[in-house]
Amino acid sequence: MQSNDIWQYAYIQRLSPSQMDMLLADGWRHFGTYFFRDMMNPLGEELAVVTPIRINLAKFQLSKHQKKLLRQNARTHIVYRDALIDAEKEAMFAKHTTRFTHNKPTSIYDFLAETPATIPCHTIEVCLYDENNQMYAVSFLDVGKESTSSIYAMFDPAYAQRSPGKHTILAELAYAQAQQKKYLYLGYAYRETSHYDYKKQFQGAEYYDWQGNWLDLDF
Repeated sequence: MQSNDIWQYAYIQRLSPSQMDMLLADGWRHFGTYFFRDMMNPLGEELAVVTPIRINLAKFQLSKHQKKLLRQNARTHIVYRDALIDAEKEAMFAKHTTRFTHNKPTSIYDFLAETPATIPCHTIEVCLYDENNQMYAVSFLDVGKESTSSIYAMFDPAYAQRSPGKHTILAELAYAQAQQKKYLYLGYAYRETSHYDYKKQFQGAEYYDWQGNWLDLDF
C-alpha cells in the first residue's frame, strides 16, 4: 500500500465479501485490482473534498420522479448476471465515450478487470434491454456480504431520453433490496455542484466524513 495524508492506493487481486464491505465502509473504491482512497480531487481550478456516497436501503423510498421514470420505462427488460466483457459491450463503450469532451476513457478495462465476475470480487452486470431485445445500457455492480457498490455504467447515447444512467441505479437498488443488502455505494460526489450531483438525489443517501462516520446527506 502507498499513502500520504490525502491519498492512498493498493493493488489487490482477491477480496472476500466481508473484506469488500470493510473497505467500502472506510471510503475505498476500485477499478479492477487498483484500489484507491482519495480525500481530495481537482474540481475546476480548485481542490475539493471527495465525499463518498452510499444509499442506506432501510431509509430508501422512490421519489415521484423516480416512480415516473420507472413507469416510462415499464417495457424495459432488466437482466442481472455475472459480469462479462464481450464485443457487444465493447461497442457500447465506444458509443458511450463519444459523450465526453475531456478526460475521455480509452478502454473499459480502465474500470474493470479482464475477468470482472471474480476479480477482485464477485461482480454482476445490470443490463437494460428495449422492446426489441436490444441492450442499450449496462452497469457493473460489486456484491459484498452486506453491501453492493456501483463501479461503472455506460449506455448508448441514442437512448439518452430514457435516462438510462438513473435507471441502472434504480435497477441496482432493486437488486440490492432483493438480496437483502444494507447499502448501495455510489462512488463519490462533492459538497460543491458537480456532474456527480445526481448521486445526491436518492432518499436514504449518506456521506462519509473521513472520520469513520456515515452521516445523513444534508447538502
